Amino acid sequence: MTAKKKDAPMGGTKKASATDFREAVNAYIYSEPAAPFNYRQVAKAVGMDTESLRRAIAMYLAELAYDGVLIETSPGRYKTPRRTLTATGVFVRRSNGKNSVVTDEDGETIFVAERNSMHALNGDKVRVTIAARRKGVEPEAVVTEIIEAKPQTFIGTISVDRNVATLRTDSKYLASDIIIPRGKLKGAVTGDKAIVRITSWPSDRNIPRGEVVDVLGKSGENTAEMHAILAEFGLPYKYPQAVEKAAERIGPGITDDVVAARRDMRGETTFTIDPRDAKDFDDALSIMRLPGGNVRVGVHIADVTHYVRPGSIIDREASERATSVYLVDRTIPMLPEHLSNGICSLNPHEDKLTFSVIFEMTPDGKVVKSEIARTVINSDRRFTYEEAQEVIETGKGDFSDELLTLDALAKKLRAARFENGSVDFDREEVRFNIDDKGHPTEVYFKESKDANKLIEEFMLLANRTVAAAIGAVGGKKKAKAFVYRVHDVPDQERLVDLARLASVFGYRLKTDGSAREVNRSLNRMLEDVKGKGEENFLSTLAIRSMAKAVYTTENIGHYGLGFDYYTHFTSPIRRYPDMMVHRLLERYLAGGRSVSVDRLEEECKHSSDMEQLAANAERASIKYKQVEYMADHIGEEYEGIISGVTEWGLYVELVDNKCEGLVPMRDLADDFYDFDERNYCLVGRRHNNRYRLGDSIKVQVARADVDKKQLDFVVAGKEPRPLPPKSIDPRAAAHKNAPGKKRRRR
Repeated sequence: MTAKKKDAPMGGTKKASATDFREAVNAYIYSEPAAPFNYRQVAKAVGMDTESLRRAIAMYLAELAYDGVLIETSPGRYKTPRRTLTATGVFVRRSNGKNSVVTDEDGETIFVAERNSMHALNGDKVRVTIAARRKGVEPEAVVTEIIEAKPQTFIGTISVDRNVATLRTDSKYLASDIIIPRGKLKGAVTGDKAIVRITSWPSDRNIPRGEVVDVLGKSGENTAEMHAILAEFGLPYKYPQAVEKAAERIGPGITDDVVAARRDMRGETTFTIDPRDAKDFDDALSIMRLPGGNVRVGVHIADVTHYVRPGSIIDREASERATSVYLVDRTIPMLPEHLSNGICSLNPHEDKLTFSVIFEMTPDGKVVKSEIARTVINSDRRFTYEEAQEVIETGKGDFSDELLTLDALAKKLRAARFENGSVDFDREEVRFNIDDKGHPTEVYFKESKDANKLIEEFMLLANRTVAAAIGAVGGKKKAKAFVYRVHDVPDQERLVDLARLASVFGYRLKTDGSAREVNRSLNRMLEDVKGKGEENFLSTLAIRSMAKAVYTTENIGHYGLGFDYYTHFTSPIRRYPDMMVHRLLERYLAGGRSVSVDRLEEECKHSSDMEQLAANAERASIKYKQVEYMADHIGEEYEGIISGVTEWGLYVELVDNKCEGLVPMRDLADDFYDFDERNYCLVGRRHNNRYRLGDSIKVQVARADVDKKQLDFVVAGKEPRPLPPKSIDPRAAAHKNAPGKKRRRR
């Protein structure tokens, strides 16, 4: 039996019979290797790629999986049963008891009962045996060896009794408390927030033993909670004194010899535009009118690598951190503050060393020529975004002519970028006003206005110019190893799913054609959906259909921006990849040879990983403050929009403050509701009441659990059911949080 050839498709003018497509699918299944596949891949491979046949193939694959002929490795993805009963993989521990192992061979997720886990912790490398498969029964695995234990700690609240102490963890990866001998408390007392390491977990015990690594402070206090969030993601929350002292020994060092080796641009009008609470200014713009009507625009970036030498104690710390971390109420800097807020920061009326990209531009925004040079500048003015925006809106104020000229150029650059297929993921960001104890008193939204977009466009222009200067060598010449910021094409399946869901709300989304055509269609949908009930849902799905932007030496372009070459050059105070780019530029502009690609790629991967951890910590701090803020408003009613519909309840986003919480299914007591997955709604069996995605709804704040970062609502006018008694650990129940908002990091 052989599969149909791709050049002889079925399902065109001649309808394929049930026997035809089943035989073709069977042939594909048994001829393919063990890699997982989905119905679209099968349909295309056997030449039956029409909507009706794809649907039939999807149903047939599900039938085969139910009969045990195939294994469903994840929803909609299948593989043929493995021939071996042993495997290695990564253990995934969950506080709700639904442990699993993700196999190395094919990424299959297999359930592991706690009794069969050998007390493996989340992320441990394990060896397992897999139980024989039976029809209609989920496969199970038994851990037989912990090959490599992943170092990890747990954060929680200490409770000290007469003979023993325990840590009640905040972790979603561990259901049990941790027992701590009194001699291992490191001074912790009842009510302290602490970091604990598991030291032993005997196979015949249900509870592990551990020791305190660090005491963060009193549970509930702002600094302790923010440090706990950082520690949860393995991020540093304090700076080593040795690094601070090394930084303090560094002076400006702007001597005549240093200036003589650079392009002196101190005579050109220069200013910075930053958030009002910013303390580190790593970019500035200069502008000068040229004879003939063109203008010279300089994008000046703090020359951090002039002060931070490779391999120094400061450099090693910055490399390990890879990025500054921005929580709701604080910044955890990548570099010591003496450098980030002082020596390197482009403070006004101070001579500063910079690495610059200098453009000659026509009045219509065309770049005539560009130059990359090390420079010295002196900023004339520090603008906040609000101050610059006022000048742009009124035409009055300091450097109004210069700001209006730059604004006009930025708008032309922006229009050209979107015309060329850049995606517009411009979303409101939640911000808080915080009192002197760190408690949130008000929620507001950060809106991107012309002043923000002005800076954004010139930073994008500088970044792509630097990347092209090294990467676009032309001819048969090979580009030297470099750090690129890349963004892969969207996942086609997710894009098709997004288009299908968008159509439910009346929006059309193009999923095939050129990248420019697809992105223009996506931009139209994102514009049309603004202010609608379904905005949050569809814009979040649109972001998730996209790949993550990462750092790498392999340039594949930046899909979301529509650039063939792109890097990060403009923020070396807060991003280590920008420091890497500065050093490579210095080397290559001086005629140096290419560096090792392998070493550079390792540094790129580390920076990408640390960036993701920092983003996770930022989202966790926002969620914590949202719940903390709403804890002051228990019982109050708010207008909201249904932002998510699931089998366990409704997620509702409040109109006033964007705080999102769950209306649990248990609190919809007026009827028994079924989840209509296709139409994204809950439907009452008796009264046919419907709660649909995007609908307006009035809710009352019922519960706010800051430890778990969980917010519960009830529909206004309906009383919430009481929580289970405290003797029952609510973590034993499967409770899922709504996904956090994602902010694009270009």
